Formats: sequence, C-alpha cells, structure tokens
Amino acid sequence: MLADDHPFVLLGIRATLVAQGGFTVVGEATSPSSLVQLLEKTSCDVLVTDLTMPGASGDADDGLRLIRRIRSGWPDVRVVVLTSLTNAAILRSIMSDGVTGMLNKSEPMDELAAAIRAAGAGRSFVSQSILQTLAEASGEPLGMSPMRHLSPRQAEVIDMFVRGKSISEIARTLGRDVRTVSRQKRDAMAKLGVSNDPGLFAFVRAYGLALGERTGS
Repeated sequence: MLADDHPFVLLGIRATLVAQGGFTVVGEATSPSSLVQLLEKTSCDVLVTDLTMPGASGDADDGLRLIRRIRSGWPDVRVVVLTSLTNAAILRSIMSDGVTGMLNKSEPMDELAAAIRAAGAGRSFVSQSILQTLAEASGEPLGMSPMRHLSPRQAEVIDMFVRGKSISEIARTLGRDVRTVSRQKRDAMAKLGVSNDPGLFAFVRAYGLALGERTGS
C-alpha cells in the first residue's frame, strides 16, 4: 500500500515497483484520512507512507501521530516511512514507534525497493543519509557502536535478544534470574533511547551495531 500527498510521487513509486517486479500494489492514498479508510477495508503486508501529508482542512497532520495510529490499529502491517525531515530527534521517535524501514526522499528508488523487500521479510532498513544524520546528531562517527555506552552485562543481553533469544532463554544461558535479565534489557533500552522492541531492532539496524565486539559478563 502506498501513501503520499503528491500524485507524481505515487506514480514514480508504482512505476519503480512494476519495473523491479515481485510487488503488488493493493491501494494508494493521498491523505491521512484516506489512508486510514483504505487500511480499514484493504489488507496489505507493507505500507509505504510519507511522514506528513496535508489533511482535508489543509493543515499538516502530525506525522508521528499518524504512525502511532497505524501501529496501534494495524500492528501486523510493516511500515516503511519516506521523509524529507532531517531532525534527528524526530527520526529517532519514528524509529522508536516501531516502523520497519525509513528512507529520505532523496534516496534512489532502488533503495525503496530494497526497503520494501526487507520489510516483507521482517527485516529493518534505514537509509544511509538517515544513518548519517543520526550519527552526526549523536556526536558518534558513522559506524561507531552506541553499544559502547552500555555495561558489558547490558550489551550481552541486548546482543542475545536481537539475535532471537527470549528473555527466559537468555536467563537460562547466562545463569541469571529472569527479572535480572529483564531489568538489564530495560535499562539498556533506556540508554539507547528506545521504548519498545520494534524500536530496539530498528535502532540496531540503523547503527549497524557490532554486537559481537563487546565482551564481558
């Protein structure tokens, strides 16, 4: 499903996906209200949406509110956000809201196709320009792992969690109490500035965290 208030953008995205092959566009929307109506009657695996689209009143809808409404109402839909914003705080908020992919509108269309394929497979995708914006805002060189701010125990828990182990499995493997592991994960997420598991996975994908480089227990 595609959503953007500019018809030519929708046309360009559709043409790209047709040329790439392997995609089926089930619907298009040009405003937040029409997008919600479309979602209510049409199923989709992946939604590609602009962050901010003018509503019928002419006022710009709050993009974060729109994303949160979609994530709440249709939690199984994987959301890929297109944006021209360069505000790192907003970009971090979008990631923490559980989107699967995020790209700057200046990225090549091939990047969007790759993001949609990743989303369809349940993998996160964040474009290079957004990675650069987040890295510059944090004062971290691009590619430097924010995991270095975590304690060795916190890093170990996050490492195992993003590799697919449950809290109970991590506790058994490390010989710790489940409540201890849960607290370490929660504290680590607070340090990384994410509030939920989708945000954590998006954060890991965005920063290319070298999880295996941390040692200690």
